[in-house]
Amino acid sequence: MCSERNKQDGRADTGGFRPLSCKEVEKMLSWYRENGRTLPWRTDPRPYHVWLSEVMLQQTRVEAVLRYYERFLKELPDVRSLAGVPDEKLMKLWEGLGYYSRARQLKKAAGVICGTYGGELPADPEKLRKLPGIGPYTAGAVSSIAFGLPEPAVDGNVLRVTARLSGCKEDISEETAKRHCENAVRASIPKGNAAEFTQAMMEVGALVCVPNGSPKCGECPFRETCEANLKNMTEELPARKKLKQRRIEEKTVLLLLDGDRVWLRKRPAKGLLAGLYELPNAPGRLTQEEAVSAARTHGFQPLRTEKLQEAKHIFTHLEWHMTGWLMYGYADPSFRDEPYFSVRAGREDLENAYALPSAFSAYLRVLKEKLPPSEHTESAGKG
Repeated sequence: MCSERNKQDGRADTGGFRPLSCKEVEKMLSWYRENGRTLPWRTDPRPYHVWLSEVMLQQTRVEAVLRYYERFLKELPDVRSLAGVPDEKLMKLWEGLGYYSRARQLKKAAGVICGTYGGELPADPEKLRKLPGIGPYTAGAVSSIAFGLPEPAVDGNVLRVTARLSGCKEDISEETAKRHCENAVRASIPKGNAAEFTQAMMEVGALVCVPNGSPKCGECPFRETCEANLKNMTEELPARKKLKQRRIEEKTVLLLLDGDRVWLRKRPAKGLLAGLYELPNAPGRLTQEEAVSAARTHGFQPLRTEKLQEAKHIFTHLEWHMTGWLMYGYADPSFRDEPYFSVRAGREDLENAYALPSAFSAYLRVLKEKLPPSEHTESAGKG
């Protein structure tokens, strides 16, 4: 019952945020039961499922996650299978989701869970927070949704909803504001119903108090008590400092076709898109002559060249502005030991073996048109 919330939680410092009233909680839960989406990790909220879904959903829309989630679970149905998966297969399963460090942290945490907790996620939120890649939000989500514990799960959706509801002008990018919000949310959780409460808060933020665009205040269960709605402050709240402008990098991408295969290279083990395969590229916007020279410098001899469309990919703090050149040719045998290229890949390899970042998606579409399908294409390294 809402009236049975922990009184001690109610005395924690909530700053400019306020806990939800019992009436607000009841309205929100009623709204959620009528409007909440049916999602696979909700219908089967085992700890592994909730954990996996929450990590996938970071920086990614639900609609995009669904097919990846189903495919991932089919291949890696439990923590032990995740802990033992080869890195190449893990990256291929994650291909297209972006932020690949999330996948590496998942596997690393799975190893700890197997070694320390017998392959089962611990229910203790403090133990969860000590696992690689699990912060306060993910620990709160797993604790509340999978284990029913009264732990707050405060992400951007919940921060936005709570800030507007409270009329709070604290900068939500600051850790102090997040802590105040966590305290307010913890004090709002009805006894015995943490899982539904947490998912309802998330859903209001995702469907009504939306992250991009104007909130749908007429549909909101809090419309009668929301300070931002009552005072016409929805465009001002939540308050946050202005983000730094993204840095722009110009790149020229080279699609080097060698017979029925394309040359790929592997990125460094650290840094952006660490350890993934990529299409060879060079800094700057190269002319045809410069692009041919760059290919020859690395041991590829172009015989015919085509200009490709320009493309753009946005990272959190960086934009790649890309131009592309398609080159038909062959690898010079004298460059066989040159480490710039890693593998020659056929179409089937691109589809099943090697994980390439979505930053190259526009050029991967070109390759899938140019490379012939093969049922038994085998990867081939140099030589």
